[in-house]
Amino acid sequence: MLFDDTYKTIVAATEGLFKDRGSRFIAYAYPLRTEEEIKPILAHLRAEHPKARHFCWAYRLSPDRSIFRMQDDGEPSGTAGRPILNTLLSADLTNLFIVVVRYFGGTLLGVPGLINAYKSAAVEAIQAATITERTVNDVYNLHFEYMVMNDVMRVFKEEALTVLSQEFDNTCDIRFEVRKSMLNMVLGKLEKIDGIKLSYLFSS
Repeated sequence: MLFDDTYKTIVAATEGLFKDRGSRFIAYAYPLRTEEEIKPILAHLRAEHPKARHFCWAYRLSPDRSIFRMQDDGEPSGTAGRPILNTLLSADLTNLFIVVVRYFGGTLLGVPGLINAYKSAAVEAIQAATITERTVNDVYNLHFEYMVMNDVMRVFKEEALTVLSQEFDNTCDIRFEVRKSMLNMVLGKLEKIDGIKLSYLFSS
């Protein structure tokens, strides 16, 4: 299978709401880049909703959609985090964190009712979002002598590469990103230029 170098995520934070027999389920969806962002978001929501009973959540990370976690936060196992995660899976979204805040309304909803409520709230938040498709890019640093500047810039122009930062002196450094599917072609062209040094930094 060819590497899929695009993924879908949301542009900005959104909210969704679902009510059932007095219980309110408020879903918050956030674009996510790293797991470190999760704790502050949860702390903020707990401060904002001091009377809420449960803060259940799920997230998916990385362009290949391989990192995910979920949390039932005191609800019966499999009734909260899993249905939230399933909405991410069925929408094929990643780099996304959804928290559903529950206010208990006094009536027990039972397992099917809870699964439906958490799923419906998460779906509402996703439907309110603007979904964007991003490409998976590798970020490189290119080090070269000033003498070959024209050759380097020709490749950058031909391939419409995105320059993230640059420093030009006797020796030059350019930090740039290249779409994963174009990687071999772009690196092949650059490596033909004398005296350049390429170093891979990270994927985004």
